[in-house]
Amino acid sequence: MTDLAAVKAALKTQAVETPSWAYGNSGTRFKVFAQPGVPRDPWEKLQDAAKVHEFTRVAPTVALHIPWDKVDDYAALARHAEDHGLKLGAINSNTFQDDDYRLGSICHADPAVRRKALDHLLECVDIMDATGSGDLKLWFADGTNYPGQDDIRARQDRLAEGLAEVYGRLGDGQRMLLEYKFFEPAFYATDVPDWGTAYAHCLKLGPQAQVVVDTGHHAPGTNIEFIVATLLREGKLGGFDFNSRFYADDDLMVGAADPFQLFRIMYEVVRGGGFGPGVAFMLDQCHNIEAKIPAIIRSVMNVQEATAKALLVDREALAVAQREGDVLGANAVLMDAYNTDVRPLLAEVREEMGLDRDPIAAYARSGWAEKIVAERVGGEQAGWGA
Repeated sequence: MTDLAAVKAALKTQAVETPSWAYGNSGTRFKVFAQPGVPRDPWEKLQDAAKVHEFTRVAPTVALHIPWDKVDDYAALARHAEDHGLKLGAINSNTFQDDDYRLGSICHADPAVRRKALDHLLECVDIMDATGSGDLKLWFADGTNYPGQDDIRARQDRLAEGLAEVYGRLGDGQRMLLEYKFFEPAFYATDVPDWGTAYAHCLKLGPQAQVVVDTGHHAPGTNIEFIVATLLREGKLGGFDFNSRFYADDDLMVGAADPFQLFRIMYEVVRGGGFGPGVAFMLDQCHNIEAKIPAIIRSVMNVQEATAKALLVDREALAVAQREGDVLGANAVLMDAYNTDVRPLLAEVREEMGLDRDPIAAYARSGWAEKIVAERVGGEQAGWGA
């Protein structure tokens, strides 16, 4: 039997990092849709993130994206976060929105372009030092569109050389988290296309390099929980970028497309000892047509619900069924946990934490949405542009 008190205690320790870019304007490659009240700078993004944490109490950190969140004084930005009950989380680099990176960044054939990209990555480590952030998150759009366009092996050599230079700059307590994506924008060969490539590079770099699993970065039918289990087994799972996909990297709200998959992933996290500070639970989403702050709150709640179900799995009963070769019985143990309505349990947890049982309703009553629409008038809204 599952100890409900232990489940509730574990849920109270959960932390989900929200991304600064999710609070800004976003859209498709055709159109970015502006919304009233959207933050105009990183300082206002943190104000919105503080509201998510206020009503959930499990979103204490905010990931930054450079240069989208570039400021003159990062230590001051960190203090601003602390004033709002937050800390700054992972620093995300950007080597994909400059004309020089048309043929790649640190994998580019031109040493001058590679140097420019590496200088940016090293700048991100400097920002980590200033903000107290522990994670440098790297995703590269590098790749080729046509056979013969560039030397595939040479690009891997350049990638390894660049990563090694950045890795050598990391300080104590800092990590490099390497993300992968099987296609887009490179359509023939992506330089970091899968978890195996990311794992191989991280393994060679050392213990401060780990892999990030973005749940939207896989081909249809990929068993993501197998990847999670394997990386946990090898001590190389650094964190998640949570979102949902229907077709490709859709960046929809986590759990929207396949909540059962999210549950299966979270079960492997719990079973593999990844439910703790060593594995970062980060959102990586774009809220194009829905109101942003409620969508982020809902996303955090979706992660909580999947986690609660994973914690409710009767692992003793599951182990017995697995040992006895009881295929249906083992599957039933998982399904019983997944089919449990954990919303009342989480409502109790929130009540015990001094929160409203319904964070979405509490936010709606707070008046924050109306306040930011009225006050954030003029200036240029934050967004990634398209």
